[in-house]
Amino acid sequence: MRIMVLGGDGFCGWPTALRLSRDGHEVTIVDNLSHRRIDGELGVESLTPIADIDERLAAWQRVSGRSIAFRNVDIAQDYDGLRSLLSEVDPDAVVHFAEQRAAPYSMRNSATKRYTIDNNINATHNLLVALVELDLDAHLVHLGTMGVYGYSGDGFEIPEGYLDVSVSNTEGQAATRCILYPTQPGSVYHLSKSLDQLLFQFYARNDRLRITDLHQGIVWGTQTEETRLDDALVNRFDYDGDYGTVLNRFLVEAVNGYPLTVHGSGGQTRAFINIQDTVRCVALALAHPPPRGERVRIINQLAETQSVKGVAELVASITGAQLAHVDNPRKEAESNSLQASNQTFRTLGLEPILLRDALLNETLEVVERFKHRFNPDVVPARSLWTRENRPGVLPDPIGGGAS
Repeated sequence: MRIMVLGGDGFCGWPTALRLSRDGHEVTIVDNLSHRRIDGELGVESLTPIADIDERLAAWQRVSGRSIAFRNVDIAQDYDGLRSLLSEVDPDAVVHFAEQRAAPYSMRNSATKRYTIDNNINATHNLLVALVELDLDAHLVHLGTMGVYGYSGDGFEIPEGYLDVSVSNTEGQAATRCILYPTQPGSVYHLSKSLDQLLFQFYARNDRLRITDLHQGIVWGTQTEETRLDDALVNRFDYDGDYGTVLNRFLVEAVNGYPLTVHGSGGQTRAFINIQDTVRCVALALAHPPPRGERVRIINQLAETQSVKGVAELVASITGAQLAHVDNPRKEAESNSLQASNQTFRTLGLEPILLRDALLNETLEVVERFKHRFNPDVVPARSLWTRENRPGVLPDPIGGGAS
């Protein structure tokens, strides 16, 4: 297939592009390199050294014998450029990662809130409009988030995107409807993904676009089979307070001799998936497109659910690190339960990697190798969710001061 990977320079997009290329697809990466710019804005960098995009692509050509095309297009701002590229490539499928992906960054200040909505919604809508205008029957696979469901923990397994409900009409008769599972976004980033869902529903129904929306959990791990082939192919490892995921934070803290900073009680339950399973799931979704005219296919992309404290205790059991509870910057319950179906991918043959499968040791090796690049000053959370918290500060057990 001819596949365009939007946001293909990013944490999930880069290893996905390599996997699809290895599988024999003709891959074009489209990216405006915004995450590299945001790194400079925040004064942070990936723990793993990231080569420039030309060096990355040359390394892939060298080790695989296959080429990946790259086009620098801001699909949120340059509609004509996106439309022209789609017309030129005429893709069979488009994988859409081209959105600002961090909840903390989206809550940092008014500018980042506006940027997240402007970038994410414009990118998605421009893509949908261009597909319709060009009359392309390309399968759109979008990386969404489990966070659209919220984390209230209603005591039942969250289905894959839809919920069957029964409502009594004015005559007391029951009417059954299948609706989108009600969203409860916990940040502006999650809000943007919730709005994406409505855009997909409209264009799938109105213009018969073929769309798969993947509701993904927190990704852990760094390397895939492809990114291990050359140092220039190494994947990102973000650990800062805006882009670093909770497990990455714990691992860098442990390796560098700091306590594991657990926000609040640590009772918040999250969905998790390994980066290797992320690329497997995208490949599986591409191999099983929905028919034209079918409703949006929503698939929960997760391997397991764990509490933040449980993850910290797992890392501590491996590394001997201590736990340190700090104020939670987010506006959320101190604890919640979370169960979600991942039946679709299991039916398609996915046997997910779990946290207990010892692959944490592999990630720890990456952290140990690049520990000299660790900057403790960027770890504390600096994005506060609620007005009453501002301009307050969070305890900083790493630096010993305020964040």
